[in-house]
Amino acid sequence: MNIGFIGAGKVGFSLGKYFTAHGINVIGYYSQKSESAKDAAEFTGSEQYSNVSELIKDSSVIFLTVPDSTIKQVYDTIKHMSISGKQICHCSGSMTASETFPDISEYGAYGYSIHPLFPVSDKYSSYTGLNDAFFCIEGDIEYLNEWESFFNKIGNRVRIISSETKREYHAACAVSSNLVCALVYESISLLKKCGFTEEETLIALRPLVIQNIKNIFEVGPVAALTGPVERCDTSTVIKHLECINDKQDRKIYKSISLKLIELAQKKHPDTNYEYMKQILSFDLAEDMAKK
Repeated sequence: MNIGFIGAGKVGFSLGKYFTAHGINVIGYYSQKSESAKDAAEFTGSEQYSNVSELIKDSSVIFLTVPDSTIKQVYDTIKHMSISGKQICHCSGSMTASETFPDISEYGAYGYSIHPLFPVSDKYSSYTGLNDAFFCIEGDIEYLNEWESFFNKIGNRVRIISSETKREYHAACAVSSNLVCALVYESISLLKKCGFTEEETLIALRPLVIQNIKNIFEVGPVAALTGPVERCDTSTVIKHLECINDKQDRKIYKSISLKLIELAQKKHPDTNYEYMKQILSFDLAEDMAKK
């Protein structure tokens, strides 16, 4: 397998380095920003390509590691460049292979979405975390099992998913990853009102967040749940709603807390959470905030 990359951003850097670290042949990079392709090639011990058609000719697998909004545009450019027999892959979690490569069979090629469940945040260091990443694959039936075996051999867990469930899949990823950033950001804002500096908020929240995440993955979200909703402490929840002044922020607190009631009821099936539900309903909660 000779892998070439079109696009030399964080994902391209990280996947290329991860592959080469496991003895996979990465031939090189092409990018509109030649400096990025040069850096990625040096980082992975591969070649910088100044001509995309040359990279395609030398590759059996081409990864389009470009922004989601330009994947199809790049594909439409390269599909006329003798891609027959080759595999074209993207790393979008939300877009399917057929969505981005709708006519790929007409060109004798095979399309795949290969998405690591991992926050690739740094192009030079994120590859080290990919050892523990779960990869989800979707696309042409021809090489699906080979891709599953490929990632299994280098130590990753793999799930082949259908294109029909791609939206649910990516929404799940966003809730557990991106949305958590927003919740921590709200916690930082509230702690600043207590006199914390931004640096102090991160120091203070770190053990709370990390231990909670550990608990979730050790015993599951139901058993890990603590706090006022879990113990049906309505007076504390009312205080929270009163101190969160922004209307949108209150909606977020209420919506998530209503979801927490589902977990709390599983943990304490004999506890009556009806009044808690009323407090968290939008109309009653808005009335409280106004008072």
